[in-house]
Amino acid sequence: MYLVSIWNLIFYLFLFFSVCCFLMGCFLVNLSLGVLFSWTIFSWGSTDVSFIFLFDWVSMMFLSFVLLISGSVFFYSGEYMEGELNMSRFIMLLAGFVGSMALLIMSPNLVSILLGWDGLGLVSYCLVIYYQNFKSLNAGTLTVLSNRVGDVFLLLAIVWMINFGDWSFVSWLGAGQSLIFVSLLVVLASLTKSAQIPFSAWLPAAMAAPTPVSSLVHSSTLVTAGVYLVIRLGWVYDFWLSEMLMILSVLTMFMAGLGACFEFDLKKIIALSTLSQLGLMMFSLSVGLVHLALFHLLMHALFKALLFMTAGCVIHSVKGWQDIRVMGNLMIYLPFMSSSFLISNLALAGMPFLAGFYSKDLILEMSLMSEMNLVSLVVLFLATGLTVCYTFRLIYYVVYRDYSMQGSVNLSDGSGVMVKSSLGLMLFSIFFGALTSWAVLEPSVVVLPVVLKNLTLSVCFLGLLTGLALPQVAYFYSKSFSLVEWVSGSMWFLPYISSQPLIKLPLETGSALYKLGDQGWLEYLGGQGTNFYFMKFSHYLGGAGANSLKSFVFLFSLLVTLFLLMS
Repeated sequence: MYLVSIWNLIFYLFLFFSVCCFLMGCFLVNLSLGVLFSWTIFSWGSTDVSFIFLFDWVSMMFLSFVLLISGSVFFYSGEYMEGELNMSRFIMLLAGFVGSMALLIMSPNLVSILLGWDGLGLVSYCLVIYYQNFKSLNAGTLTVLSNRVGDVFLLLAIVWMINFGDWSFVSWLGAGQSLIFVSLLVVLASLTKSAQIPFSAWLPAAMAAPTPVSSLVHSSTLVTAGVYLVIRLGWVYDFWLSEMLMILSVLTMFMAGLGACFEFDLKKIIALSTLSQLGLMMFSLSVGLVHLALFHLLMHALFKALLFMTAGCVIHSVKGWQDIRVMGNLMIYLPFMSSSFLISNLALAGMPFLAGFYSKDLILEMSLMSEMNLVSLVVLFLATGLTVCYTFRLIYYVVYRDYSMQGSVNLSDGSGVMVKSSLGLMLFSIFFGALTSWAVLEPSVVVLPVVLKNLTLSVCFLGLLTGLALPQVAYFYSKSFSLVEWVSGSMWFLPYISSQPLIKLPLETGSALYKLGDQGWLEYLGGQGTNFYFMKFSHYLGGAGANSLKSFVFLFSLLVTLFLLMS
């Protein structure tokens, strides 16, 4: 009873602050202004160390959605994590996760952004290994090490910005091309956090975390931090970096969509759909559609959180199974959750008048009016068709397929807490797309020929037919289809390249590379290795060869070289 009251209190608290932030964001977007708040935490002489927070419509809008989804996830966790040990630890980790994301959202300074960025990485590691088994440990290690690459890029950007005397966004105002190197470092950092190619392997691996954590991570916190950082630093669209961002984003979309069409793990399919949508956001940023990227980020947060919550209810009801081949007929067993699952999937596919439609369709139509190469445009629309394909494949397997689950399913929608938490997000996923588009987007007219205007609709219809036909083809041609599944569903072997490149090598070559690269470099360059080389060098100088002409010439040359370098 005590824990239930805590969940409810956190939910109502987050809901109140979410409404306040949303109203403030609507007020600020009408006035086109922002507010800087400085908090001095240390002062000595003429030196002040201050935290600066930026309250503008972008940060307030995104923070309101983060708080809304976080409150729903806390409320949902009260029933989903019922009976778990160390529940207080889980609450504190989730609170630290949301606090780190809030710090990153409101910071205009790269140093304080790094604090929130590192906080997200550290807490995500603790949450991925929450169940404490070898699979969770491997997934958590891959997650934290992949994100550390982005942390290094961000640290290098901070060091380079010392040249400009400021770490805040103000340094970029009017700077022109002088901060290209810092821009490259920040964009590379955002690629790692948003799991774009070649850093995509950690995102499906992070599904080892509990489902409420996955709902929070994939909707509005960890993976969206990189996209939000590029949205916030909106200066990357004027030079060659936008071309690199476009190519990587459309390849990520295509790779994730292809992998999801051949995956059977429910949570991994939804994780790959997140990867595909992140690629779409990065693509819209690469063509300069900043407001559309932010709008799609907000809408995606709503229906992706709902999708994970309903998937968690499905997994909860089928006693922990995640393989979609043992699911089916859930529209009979779990009617409300099936409706929520269907609505969230249709919003993901961009069906008309749901939340995803207002952002996805506008991004695709505006991209047809932008200057871009033909190959990227073709891959973009192929990836859009694949999104609809794996969405309807998932709906067929989980909701519609005639499959008897008697004896393996709890024939109820839960005690009501998970239903209530999903109900609010379901209503938002239906109605909030149109409402937010009036507040965020400027009125615009898209003028296209009839063929291009109907291109999105045609691609989605072909994807729908393919998604419904794919399970039948896989069933009747399972033997010849296995190779296609292995190649297409392996994320282009990125998980093997990221985590197991040396294991697949021959024994002699693999063990030698392992000892030299992974096991040996710290021994060679660390304290023990340095001590060994100094001892060996001193032994050489003081030993039998000390009086020889060869050692004298070597020592003399070494001293001359050092003198020239120092001078």
